[in-house]
Amino acid sequence: MSILSTLAAAGTTAAQTTAAAGNTTGTQAKDATTNTFSDIIKNSVINNFVSDISISKMLITLGVAFLIGFFIYLLYKRVFSGVLYSKSFNVSLMGMTMITATVIIAINSNLVLSLGMVGALSIVRFRTPIKDPTDLIFLFWAAVAGIVTGAGFFTLAIIGSVIIGLILFLFIKNSSVETPYLLVINCEGDDSERAVHGHLNKSVKRYNVKQKTVTAGNIELTLELRLNDKEGGFVNTVSDITGVKNALLISYSGDYVS
Repeated sequence: MSILSTLAAAGTTAAQTTAAAGNTTGTQAKDATTNTFSDIIKNSVINNFVSDISISKMLITLGVAFLIGFFIYLLYKRVFSGVLYSKSFNVSLMGMTMITATVIIAINSNLVLSLGMVGALSIVRFRTPIKDPTDLIFLFWAAVAGIVTGAGFFTLAIIGSVIIGLILFLFIKNSSVETPYLLVINCEGDDSERAVHGHLNKSVKRYNVKQKTVTAGNIELTLELRLNDKEGGFVNTVSDITGVKNALLISYSGDYVS
């Protein structure tokens, strides 16, 4: 009996020791999981925000930003199709790329500075009106290129800029095959107007009436059309129609406000 009691007591002690070890292991695993998650957050902050910025990194980043900004400058100058080309606006695109890259470098260096700069930049408002949507595309492109370059993703910035530049060049430069014209005609009455429409049906590819103004003894027509032949000869033939007082042909970009 004494031997059996001894064996039973030994088994109970071993079971208690195993259970205690299991509980200890579980607690350590839970603590390890908690510590690992907190360590990940701390390490991400420490690794992403470094107070010391090397001179070589700054020079390389600004150099890449300058090259991308210069590429945007050349492309904008090449594909510009507006009325008045603004060199100052084009230079500002290159400057925006480098300035944005500089800001991102500073943000990456300090967590407190990044939070403060985000708050400061959030109150900045630009009042300069952008009339051409293409200019807005180039502005956003320059800003994004500076952000990506400042973050250190040089390959993404270069490849993305090259692809965007090719797409913009192909679609903007070769977007218009036929030149649109506005034809302004002053004629005497309905008979001369019908004669004008009959002549246009035969001599132009297509046309549509943009505006018609009728006053006493005069009808003014504004028409958008695509020509088949030379502009000078077409205006002369329209002016020779009976009842037409004068005809004016204007080349325009396709945007019309009546």
